[in-house]
Amino acid sequence: MSGAGSKRAAGEPGPSAPPEKKAGVEDSGTTVETIKLGGVSSTEELDIRTLQTKNRKLAEMLDQRQAIEDELREHIEKLERRQATDDASLLIINRYWNQFDENIRIILKRFDLDQGLGDLLSERKALVVPEPEPDSDSNQERKDERERGEGLEPAFSFLATLASSTSEEIESQLQERVESSRRAVAQIVTMYDKLQEKVDVLSHKLNSGDISLMEEAVLELNSYLSHENGRLQELADLLQEKHRIMSQEFSKLQEKVETAESRVSVLETMIDDLQWNIDKIRKREQRLNRHLADVLERVNSKGYKVYGAGSSLYGGTITINARKFEEMNAELEENKELAGNRLSELEELRRDLQEVTSQNEKLKIELRRAVEEAVKETPEYRCMQSQFSVLYNESLQLKAHLDEARTLLHGTRTTHQRQVELIERDEVSLHKKLRTEVIQLEDTLAQVRKEYEMLRIEFEQTLAANEQAGPINREMRHLISSLQNHNHQLKGEVLRYKRKLREAQSDLSKIRSRSGSALLQSQSSTEDTKEEPPEIKPEPDDPSAQASVPKAASEEACEVKARRDEEERERERREREREREKEKEKEREREKEKEREREKQKQKESEKERESKEKEKGKHEDGRKKEAEVIKQLKAELKKAQESQKEMKLLLDMYRSAPKEQRDKVQLMAAEKKAKAELEELRQRVKELEDKEKKESKKMADEDALRKIRAVEEQIEYLQKKLAMAKQEEEALLSEMDVTGQAFEDMQEQNIRLMQQLREKDDANFKLMSERIKSNQIHKLLKEEKEELADQVLTLKTQVDAQLQVVRKLEEKEHLLQSSIGTGEKELGLRTQALEMNKRKAMDAAQLADDLKTQLELAQKKLHDFQDEIVESRVTREKEMFNFKRAEEDISRLRRKLETTKKPDMVPNCDEILMEEIKDYKARLTCPCCNMRKKDAVLTKCFHVFCFECVKTRYDTRQQHP
Repeated sequence: MSGAGSKRAAGEPGPSAPPEKKAGVEDSGTTVETIKLGGVSSTEELDIRTLQTKNRKLAEMLDQRQAIEDELREHIEKLERRQATDDASLLIINRYWNQFDENIRIILKRFDLDQGLGDLLSERKALVVPEPEPDSDSNQERKDERERGEGLEPAFSFLATLASSTSEEIESQLQERVESSRRAVAQIVTMYDKLQEKVDVLSHKLNSGDISLMEEAVLELNSYLSHENGRLQELADLLQEKHRIMSQEFSKLQEKVETAESRVSVLETMIDDLQWNIDKIRKREQRLNRHLADVLERVNSKGYKVYGAGSSLYGGTITINARKFEEMNAELEENKELAGNRLSELEELRRDLQEVTSQNEKLKIELRRAVEEAVKETPEYRCMQSQFSVLYNESLQLKAHLDEARTLLHGTRTTHQRQVELIERDEVSLHKKLRTEVIQLEDTLAQVRKEYEMLRIEFEQTLAANEQAGPINREMRHLISSLQNHNHQLKGEVLRYKRKLREAQSDLSKIRSRSGSALLQSQSSTEDTKEEPPEIKPEPDDPSAQASVPKAASEEACEVKARRDEEERERERREREREREKEKEKEREREKEKEREREKQKQKESEKERESKEKEKGKHEDGRKKEAEVIKQLKAELKKAQESQKEMKLLLDMYRSAPKEQRDKVQLMAAEKKAKAELEELRQRVKELEDKEKKESKKMADEDALRKIRAVEEQIEYLQKKLAMAKQEEEALLSEMDVTGQAFEDMQEQNIRLMQQLREKDDANFKLMSERIKSNQIHKLLKEEKEELADQVLTLKTQVDAQLQVVRKLEEKEHLLQSSIGTGEKELGLRTQALEMNKRKAMDAAQLADDLKTQLELAQKKLHDFQDEIVESRVTREKEMFNFKRAEEDISRLRRKLETTKKPDMVPNCDEILMEEIKDYKARLTCPCCNMRKKDAVLTKCFHVFCFECVKTRYDTRQQHP
């Protein structure tokens, strides 16, 4: 298209050239419409303008043609897609219609008993495939495709008929096909009606009740079914054969489809490559046109005009040397020879590839279709055949044994049924006996229930009596445990008081030793001390109150458990208080030490103050007054303590007389805490008074000290008497407590003995009752066992008789079986001998087969090695031949170059030199890989220049740098 236009433009002058040029040029140009060029100064300018206008017009026409080609290509693609979808839908309709006709034909052959298969085949019609007319291009293309793929004949024939026949012919053929399918369906309906009538007739005959009609119906049905079975067998064989043929055709068609798909992919790649080449050629053409216009501009600008043998170019003439022209022709011939050689090599390779592919396909087909004769001749098949024959014979023998076993089984079944009948009779008699026994057992059960009710009533009465005595015993146990705990607590308190008494005695001895050096108190103090005994004398009343404490404790024994927790808490508190008292005692000792130091200082001061006796006498009188006041306060506190003691006694009497429920534990605990707190305060005050007495005794005079000592001694004697009285009272209390404790323990032991006796009596009663019940049950069980044993004896006698009969029969069978076993053993010995012989033969044959297999494997290995060596040698030979041809071509090209260089150039021409340089530059600009295309692609990594095609092929084939 554009290439032809450019050649014509290069070889002929333009139509708007001046008349002088037209006369001088041999070939006249084509005329086009005239165009006004305006004012022109020279012919060169005129040529330039004409060339510009021509190029513009040609570019516009080329753009228009390209746009039209693109539109037409798109339209063609749309039509092709539409035609492909229409063809696919028509093919699907035709395939399913054919399947429908085929299914109808099979159904008719299955059920139609009157008509044969030939009538049905004659009636069945499809679209007739006429020869397509050779006028239309599409028919010609479809014919070519049909010749290529023979497996796709039905589909393409259907499409060919649709493409070649007219609409009227198609309608008539389709109407005929619809009519034939309708007739086939009507035939199926009639056939179904006939079958229904036959079934109705047979059912009527069978349900009539007449024996002759029933036999006739059964015979008719038998014959019909046997005939139908034969037909179905034939149909199954025919369908199996058809399925085999269709599977083979399907495999062929699948292979052809795969090849066609591969070819389609190859063609698509070729189309893409050609499209890309066309675009490249167009671009190159445009580039050459631009380059041509530039060259023309340069020529016209420099004014080269050489007349002679040359080619005219748009009015201007450029001469080319004949020698250069010959060289170019020689190069062209060389390139043609090279291209011919390459083509011949490619054709040879293509032929080899086709042969290899055809051989591969043939081998695949042969592998899929294994010949039956070849399979039968194989040793594996023969071995399997021999094994099958042996197994078949064994199966026949097993069948015979199975028949014998069936006869034996039938005999054993009859004997078993007889035995079952006997057992059923025995079961009926046993059921009757069981009923009588059950009635007797029910009577005994009623009696046992009555006895059980009587025993239950007695047991409930004993339980009620025990429940009444139970809480009393519990209370007694609680009292005993509470009194024991109280006794333990009292013993602990007595020990604690003894320890305190010893401490008090030691303190008194210390006070006596200290009071020896002190002065006597005044007479007023002695009088006060003398007045104290009658106030302290009421204390002996306390032991009587304390003696009554155990009696109250015996009444309050139930509440002791509740007090245990409180007593534990009190113990913890007492321990804490003891720790606190120890800390206080330490502080007091520290204060005593400080007071001693102070006393030393006071003694020093007293030595200084001896001079002033008058002042000291006044001080003594003040001290006596202070002591009198302190003693009065102590007397008042003592009275208060005695009153509180009397109140406590009254409260104790109230609690003794009051019931247990109304006693308040919390008040007692609070009163005890108050009394303990008051006691501690009194002790602290006594200690303080002792300290004060010590301080004051040092200050008093000797006479006063002697009086005080006497008074203190009298007081100590009185206190000792009082202490002896308290000891006697304590011993009396302890003796009373021991007596009460022993009595309480005796009572507790008596209660425990009584409880044990009650328990033993209850256990003895329960044991007697349980033994009586057990003896009754054992008696009944023994009776039942006796009856059951009698029944079992009877049943065993009957069973023994039956088993004796069975044993006789079995002995007879055993004799028969022993005889049969003897014959079987003889046969088995013969068979084992034959089997051992066959095994030896099989072992020899297997060894021979293994030896032959090893030989065959070695031969196959050698053959494979030889084949690999042959292939390798062939490949190396082909490579050497290829390299040899390339070397010959290079040698011939180099020789020609040598000859051209050796020719003497008499007169060197500057044009020739320039042409040689141009060739050199062109060789540099051409791709070093293909030596055909120009360098138009640069690799960014190494900046080497190649043509785009070589780079693309290298990257497509995943090779390295070109």
